[in-house]
Amino acid sequence: MDDLEIECRDGSLLLRLRVAPGARKAMIKGVYGGALKLSVTEPPEKGRANAGVVQLLADCLGIPQRQIELVSGHGSHDKRVKISGIDEASVRARLNSHFV
Repeated sequence: MDDLEIECRDGSLLLRLRVAPGARKAMIKGVYGGALKLSVTEPPEKGRANAGVVQLLADCLGIPQRQIELVSGHGSHDKRVKISGIDEASVRARLNSHFV
């Protein structure tokens, strides 16, 4: 996870994601071109996959879903999320512990 690009801005962290919806299992798969690569079980329709992304990240990071905001890529595999209330070192450590 050392090659994961995390941008700090205004007390929040910005992460780029590469999402595969409709997977058998929700999981963090690693890093792809500086972005966090993950899969979610929800299909890519009516925002269900986006909700799955927020849920997966909240569970992995041990923070409430309200601290995670999808800021771009609502209809794309490539997304950006803003995470508040947690520092970069904690994010890296917690993601590393869930890496498959």
